[in-house]
Amino acid sequence: MNATSDFVDIRYQQNGHSTNTDSLGMREMQAKAYEARNKKYLLIKAPPASGKSRALMYIALDKLANQGIRKVVVAVPEKSIGRSFANTNLVNQGFFANWHVSQVNNLCNAESNEADKAGRFVHFIRKSTDKILVCAHATLRNGMKQLNDEEFNDCLLAIDEFHHTSADADSGLGDIVRKVMNNSTGHIVAMTGSYFRGDGVPVLRVEDEAKFFPVTYNYYQQLNGYKYLKNLVLGYHFYHGSYIEHINEVLDTTKKTIIHIPSVNSRASSGSKYEEVEMIMNCIGEKVATDYNNCVYTLKTKDGRLLKVADLVEDDPKSRNRIQAYLQKMKKAEDMDIIIALGTAKEGFDWAWCEMCLTIGVRGSLTEVIQIIGRCTRDSEGKKTAKFVNMISMPDAGQDEVKVAVNDFLKAITASLLMEQVMAPSWNFKTSKDEDDDNPLVNTIVVEGLKPLSSVKTKMIIEQQLDDLQAAVLQDDLIIRAISGSTSAENITQNLIPKVIMKRYPDLSPEEVEEVRQHFLLNTLVKGNNITDDKGNPVDVSPGMIKPKDDDETSTDGNRLIRLANKFINIDKLSINLIDTINPYQKAYEVISKNVDSATLKVIQDTIAEQKFDMPVDEAIVLFKGPLKQWIKEHDGQMPSLESNNLKEKELAQAYIVIKNLKIRKMMGLNYEE
Repeated sequence: MNATSDFVDIRYQQNGHSTNTDSLGMREMQAKAYEARNKKYLLIKAPPASGKSRALMYIALDKLANQGIRKVVVAVPEKSIGRSFANTNLVNQGFFANWHVSQVNNLCNAESNEADKAGRFVHFIRKSTDKILVCAHATLRNGMKQLNDEEFNDCLLAIDEFHHTSADADSGLGDIVRKVMNNSTGHIVAMTGSYFRGDGVPVLRVEDEAKFFPVTYNYYQQLNGYKYLKNLVLGYHFYHGSYIEHINEVLDTTKKTIIHIPSVNSRASSGSKYEEVEMIMNCIGEKVATDYNNCVYTLKTKDGRLLKVADLVEDDPKSRNRIQAYLQKMKKAEDMDIIIALGTAKEGFDWAWCEMCLTIGVRGSLTEVIQIIGRCTRDSEGKKTAKFVNMISMPDAGQDEVKVAVNDFLKAITASLLMEQVMAPSWNFKTSKDEDDDNPLVNTIVVEGLKPLSSVKTKMIIEQQLDDLQAAVLQDDLIIRAISGSTSAENITQNLIPKVIMKRYPDLSPEEVEEVRQHFLLNTLVKGNNITDDKGNPVDVSPGMIKPKDDDETSTDGNRLIRLANKFINIDKLSINLIDTINPYQKAYEVISKNVDSATLKVIQDTIAEQKFDMPVDEAIVLFKGPLKQWIKEHDGQMPSLESNNLKEKELAQAYIVIKNLKIRKMMGLNYEE
């Protein structure tokens, strides 16, 4: 029996559409993004390996040549990702210009300190005749502090891994985005493979996001169009004791693998990351050689194979720079076999030959999980299967609870791969006395005893300014001292938070302050944390950082999996049971899914889309029999699109999905009520 619980096995058509190029050298996603190149604010949501970096090059070069843009700034979260924007010959592939970044303007290659980089950033904007600069997010933040907002007029800001931005008032990137949009004539291209964060804060404020033109290309489209990769497998492996004792049960050294060890602060960690690296290497094989110039180790397995292993856990700057330089220059699969990492080799890390990602310990952020999965889903000759395995210590829970948690994560990951938002649901709260039946709220919770919002002012605060209010609360000196001290939760919530509200909104009456306080606390607890005790009561109501009751040395990492499944995954409406059996092994569990192929994944995608518009079946039937058939006839057999800006076409697309889903569910026999 395979000890790994492979609970998703998704197979694809391999039609090559996502990797084939057109006459301009563009792949499917890049061409789709390029069609929207004239938009001032463009949001590209697409998975790793879909070609977002190259898409930005095409768009930026067009803006420089044809749209009056004078300079382009590309910002990436860490300098190793900057190599994705290195000089690229596009003319040979059919485009009208090449992408060229002068060495002095590639600040991701620079070894100077951050102050020097910020200075060079400012010089580029103010005085340089060069057109393109690449830098890290930190350099962007520090450099923009020295510029007036209008100095960014007619410039393009491209932000890679855009989920690092936040709508929070104290988010540096978020503030820059708002300033560029509101105080300059600058353009923005935002790119991300996971348009959600793990901390309960939205990436953009609603009013800002509405200004962006979205281009979405999901994992289904990407993987279905690959040439070589046939299927993606996701699995959980539960263990008892130390993960080192069980790692060989899941580590296949014949596969190109990235091993992400747990943080030293994690319950899954031994407390010494260097010792863990050595023990993992001992599990792989015997160390027989070391390439000190590149910091690459050669290990000999028990069956005599020689493997090249990279240690990215090493903190020594010289060693880290050497191995990163080696990894950036790799040209063939034989250059590396296994990479051991901790905080690196995640987002933006390009190792096309990677076949497996082995992650130890529960990751609290679904964003991080999706980014890690993306490391192994690049198309590469000879790679048929991509696999993500999460090793987790066995939770102190029954089989049913484990089954529910794993199934919830399955649904959450699958929906996330489809670029759907499943984190930090936007809850609205109301009392049973609220009169809003004519305009029902989405994700509404009725809270008995909750004071209704009695004025236009309080409604405006709750609907539009909660992020600002939370930032004010978390920055208040008295609350900061109270959270770090021994002040009771009751004192914080009943005395200190109302004082912040009164200070920020001095014109509110005492009754209105209490209304805002109640709604603020509900949003803080449910959106950001939602941690309760056995009776359903909040464990701690310190805003922004709620410590779970069982977050101690006696709790297993697996218990965190159970909590997280109830904490931040908004997949309740996607009531599909995808688990087939649960079998015991080694005092733990093997969880095996129902067969989830590409057709099933498409059903999930359409089901999520259907939930967004909630069209009654009888209405869909009327549209399907009449206007839809006529529309298809008038458009030469083309189906209407949900992404169309034409409201009539979008409505017809909704009707088509409702009818199609009903038919497919019956044919596939999926039980949506289990």
